[in-house]
Order: sequence, then C-alpha cells, then structure tokens
Amino acid sequence: MKELRYLNKYLYKYRTKLIWGLLITVVARIFSLVAPRLIGNSLTAVENYLEAETADFGLIKEILLTNILIIIGTTLASGFFTFLMRQTIINVSRYIEFDLKNEVFWHYQRLTQRFYKNNRTGDLMNRISEDVSKVRMYVGPALMYSINTVALFVIVISYMISIAPILTLYTVLPLPILSITIYKLSRIINQKSALVQEMLSKMSSFAQESFSGIAVIKSYNLQGQSTLDFTDLASETYDKNMDLVKVQAWFFPLMILLIGCSNLIVIFVGGNQYIKGQLEIGVLAEFIIYVNMLTWPVAVVGWITSIVQQAEASQKRINAFLEKQPEIISGKGVFSPIQGTIEFKNVSLQYPETGIKALDQVNLTIPAGSTLGIIGNIGSGKSTLLDTLVRLYDPSEGCILIDGYDLKAFQLEELRSTVGYVPQNAFLFSEQIEENIRFGNPEASQEAIREAAQKSAVHDNITQFKEGYKTLLGERGVTLSGGQIQRLSIARALIKDPQILLLDDCLSAVDTDTEEEILKHLKSVSKNKTTLIVSHRISSLKHADQIVVFENGKIVQQGKHADLIEVGGYYKELFEIQQANSSK
Repeated sequence: MKELRYLNKYLYKYRTKLIWGLLITVVARIFSLVAPRLIGNSLTAVENYLEAETADFGLIKEILLTNILIIIGTTLASGFFTFLMRQTIINVSRYIEFDLKNEVFWHYQRLTQRFYKNNRTGDLMNRISEDVSKVRMYVGPALMYSINTVALFVIVISYMISIAPILTLYTVLPLPILSITIYKLSRIINQKSALVQEMLSKMSSFAQESFSGIAVIKSYNLQGQSTLDFTDLASETYDKNMDLVKVQAWFFPLMILLIGCSNLIVIFVGGNQYIKGQLEIGVLAEFIIYVNMLTWPVAVVGWITSIVQQAEASQKRINAFLEKQPEIISGKGVFSPIQGTIEFKNVSLQYPETGIKALDQVNLTIPAGSTLGIIGNIGSGKSTLLDTLVRLYDPSEGCILIDGYDLKAFQLEELRSTVGYVPQNAFLFSEQIEENIRFGNPEASQEAIREAAQKSAVHDNITQFKEGYKTLLGERGVTLSGGQIQRLSIARALIKDPQILLLDDCLSAVDTDTEEEILKHLKSVSKNKTTLIVSHRISSLKHADQIVVFENGKIVQQGKHADLIEVGGYYKELFEIQQANSSK
C-alpha cells in the first residue's frame, strides 16, 4: 500500500471526522452484541425453567418480555449509529475525492506543453475520473468496512474468550488460512487491476480522438475500420476484466466456506462441552450467532482487499503524473508595470522529442509600443518565437528580456496577465459566444464584449444568429466558420486589454476586406502596445514598424516593408506573387 500513503495527508486533514466515525462504529458494534447475549440468557433461563421442579411462569415470562424489548431497543440503536457511521466516513471519502480531483486538475494546468504532447487526453481524463473514483472507494467503503470489521472482531472475540476460551480457540482456527488466502489473491488482483485501468485509459483515448476527429473519419469513410479498432480494444478490455473478476470470484466462496467450517467446529466442540456439562445451552447459541455475525465482515474482507488493490493500482497511475514537475518554473516576480520592450539575445530552442532546432541564435529588439511583423515558410520558427514569450517553452540557449528583466524572473501569472495571445489554432469552448469572449476578461461587461467583437469584425455575424451573443457553440466552435473562430479569438485577446499582443497567423481564414477592417481597428487598439503579428500575407504586415523574415529558425531579413521590397530575397518574391494574385 505504499502508493496509497500519498492520501495520508487527506486522512490527517479530516482526522476529526474519522475519529468520530471510529467511535460511532465501536458504539454501534457494542449495541449489536447485546442481542446475542440476551438470546443466550433467554435460552438458559428457559432451560432452567423446564428443569426446575417448581418454577414461576410469570417470572420467566417477564424475563423473556424484558429481553425482547431490550433486543428491539439495542437493535434500533445499533442501526441508528450504523447510519451515523456511514454518514461520517462516506462523507469524508467524498471530501477527499473532491480535494484529490482538484489537486490533479490544478497539477495538470501547471505542467508544460511537452507533457500534453507526450500524453493522450483520454488517459488524462481517465486518471482524474476513473482512477480517482477507485481511490475514493478505498477512503470510503473500504475504510468504513475495515473499521467496522476490526471493531466487531476485537469486541466479539474478546467477549467470546471471556466466556469460553477453549471454544473460541477452536472457532478461530480457520482464520490463518483466511489470511494466507487473502495475501496470495490480493497480489494477483493488484497486477490485474493495473492492466484493467491501462486498458480503460486506452479506450477513453481512442473514443476521445474518434469523436474529436469524426469529420475526418466520415470524410475518409473509415467508420467501419474505426468500429473494428474500437471492438478490438473493447474485447481486450473485456478479457482483462474477466481475468480480474475470475480471481475476485474466489473470495466470497472461500470466506463462506471458512465461516461454515467455524460453525461446524462450534456445533461439534460446543455440543460435546454442553453434553459434558461444561457449557450452558445459551452460551452455545451465543457462539453460533457470533460466528454468523462475523460471516459478513469476514466475507467482506475479500471485497475490501479487492478495493484496496484496485485503489493502489489507480493511485500509482495518479502519482506517476503528480510526481512530474513542470519544466517552466515561475520566477520570484518583478512587480513593476510592464512597458513592453522585448529583447531576444542569442535565443535558440530545440525540441527534445524530435531534435528539431526551431530557433537558432535569434537576436532581436522590439521597442515598447511598436509593431513587429513576422513572416516565413511553414516550420521556420515563427510560432515558436511567440510561444517563448508566454513561456510555453523556455529557450535551450540565450535569454529573453522584457523591460530589461529576464523573462524567467517574472511570476507566470504576472507575465501572462499582461499578454494577449491568439494562437494559430484558435480554441473555443462549448459555451455561449459571450462567455468565450469574456474568457479574456472574466469581469468584462456586455458593452465591453460587444466593443471587442466590433473591433474584431465579428459583431455583425453574431447578431445574425438567432440567440445572438447567447448562442451556444459546439465543441471547439464547430458550429462556426474558420474565419469566425479566428475573429472571436481576436476579440477574446482584445477584451483583455494587454500590454503585449501576440497574433499568430490569426487572419488566414478571413477575406481581404475583413482583414483590412480588423487591421484598422488593431492599429488604433495597439497604440502604446507592443504587437507581434505572424502572417503569410504581406498585406497584414506592411504597416508594421519592422518586419523580420524567418528561415530554418534564423532571421534572414529584417527591416521596414519599403526597404524589404527593394532588396532581393524571400520577402520581395512573396510580395510580387501576392501582388500578381490580387490583380487577377
């Protein structure tokens, strides 16, 4: 159970409730033991009454009636305290589930882009849902029944020893066999539970990717192949689950068998002692009731063990992610308003997964309040340059300065709160349009949302929808066109009113007229703001204060639009091609 030690901090956090649960459990078990004792006393009293030459029927009737009333009362009390026990301990398990899910989710957000590139979304979702649910069963039902079983065993066995130590010794003889069986089976369950959880993660990942890429699957007519692949995964998952269930199925029959053996021993040994006059009939009846009272707790040991082993396997998978430390570490903080002067000094960045050098000895200075245009072939390092500014990646070599401070000195919240970033692949949430825009500034008013939409030239499109700004978008904004998605993303960045604005090829899906309208608004909005625009269209960049051309991670050309079209190279060639296309 070494992986489950991680949960000790939560058990300590809710220790008061758990202690109360333990005390309530003991009280409930004490009340439950009254009934067997009174039944035994009643049988002994009846036996004495029948053997007595002169007996008072009224007295034996009064004894039996009193015992019945006490049994009813103590049974009700035991049931009430058992209810309180469940309310206390099961509630704690829900609190721990809540805390653990929040911790995992928060940790996911701290991890860097490389983590998400190397792990599937379905697997991440499975660990925060299925695996955490398995762990909750450990800190809830498993813990509750364990406390209940231990309390019942201690109290019952102690009492049994006090009234008939020899008979008790014979009664517990099957318990060592039970312990060895549980130990052997639990190890097998642990291994098979881990395999089952891995297969569930694979199924979740496959389903998530299939649903996200359903348009591709349909367009290539791959529904049949996709179904076959999913069926293969489902069959393999079924086989792994059946292997686990077959092992788990041994528990209950073995438990019942061992309890049956204890009953036979009580009847045989106790019966002989009763015949020899060493034991009262009431004590023999008590022992049979006690042994049967232990039937469920002993049988549930197998179930508890199964839960613990599955929780161990799930917590191990959770810990594997929780132990991963983010590569991007927040700085101590600068705590001075960012003006926006950006300087790249010998910046290089190589992706360890592919070995590709995305940036190679980049040196660049961008004055505060100026606009920089970035252009180049696909894969030349344009987007990577912007990613380094919001510290999605840190340079392998060199350093980046903002207002003279190393980028790593800023707190991540401090840095990212002053940057508005529109990525190349815009992402919209399955929320209303206004909520997607408000994502840039959660406290933005309706008026500010409309103003941002107007500046990004998407307001007219929104008002044409039946629900307007209340229109609910499909997943990733599938109900909108590519251009509308890009413009909503621009509106999200503008409503943030950032000091540094990063636009990564976010006008590629809009027509030239809309592009001109957006650029006109951007020109007025970006006054006194440092703006970096990545584009494949020279029309988007020609008004920039300076333009850089990237090739294989290096800056190969730099200057104003008027200067670059006068010299040979990539920029001039692209300008002439685009001019020719626009004149057709």
